[in-house]
Amino acid sequence: MLKLNCDLGESYSLYRLGNDQAVMPLIDQANIACGFHAGDPSVLHQTLKLAIAHQVDIGAHPSYDDKPGFGRRSVSMSSEELRDLIWYQIAAVDGVARTLGGRVCYVKPHGALYNDMMRSPQLLQTVMQAVAAYHSQPALMLLSDANRALHQQRADQLGLTLYFEAFADRRYQVDGSLTPRSQPGAVLTEAQALAQVRLLLTQGLLEASDGSKIALQADSLCVHGDTPSALAMLQQIRQSLGSD
Repeated sequence: MLKLNCDLGESYSLYRLGNDQAVMPLIDQANIACGFHAGDPSVLHQTLKLAIAHQVDIGAHPSYDDKPGFGRRSVSMSSEELRDLIWYQIAAVDGVARTLGGRVCYVKPHGALYNDMMRSPQLLQTVMQAVAAYHSQPALMLLSDANRALHQQRADQLGLTLYFEAFADRRYQVDGSLTPRSQPGAVLTEAQALAQVRLLLTQGLLEASDGSKIALQADSLCVHGDTPSALAMLQQIRQSLGSD
């Protein structure tokens, strides 16, 4: 059964982003900001309480240290620095979650870190090793692409569970990668996103930017919480997927 996931907990201080209270009952997995691209301690606490109340799987959503850029700018760092950055962020979410009676089930990198690891085998290996070495052994969520079998093989060597995801609200390139947000049309409209989801659910296909079709297998489907009309989109997708 295809799960539904969303990026949440991204408000901080006086800034409000998304509609976490309305979204949480609609999803199966919550990718919760760890404070480095968005979120703060109080928002983290409230978001985790919501996830636990609605029995939603908790995911840590680590990023580069880039709050001004919402984690969407690449940062050059050593493998050791990146490992420590990931551990620090997982631990923040997991520590509060366990205090509230929950736990981190998986890790989904955010923004530029996610895109960079999908382009760089070396960076992906560092992320895999970091998540695999975390003491509670959470799963890692990453993009379902043409290299799925290779990613699975590398994860198996580390004893790491993978969740492969597709995106409802992002346009795909011919090679199965996501169209960069800097390009026009990279984020789909509500109607386009719903059409993309229907194609995926009925035929296991996605339409690339040139109109060609890509075969894709996924465990989870993502809608970004900061996408316009995200709530309406999630409501309709939830109906398509069923309540469980």
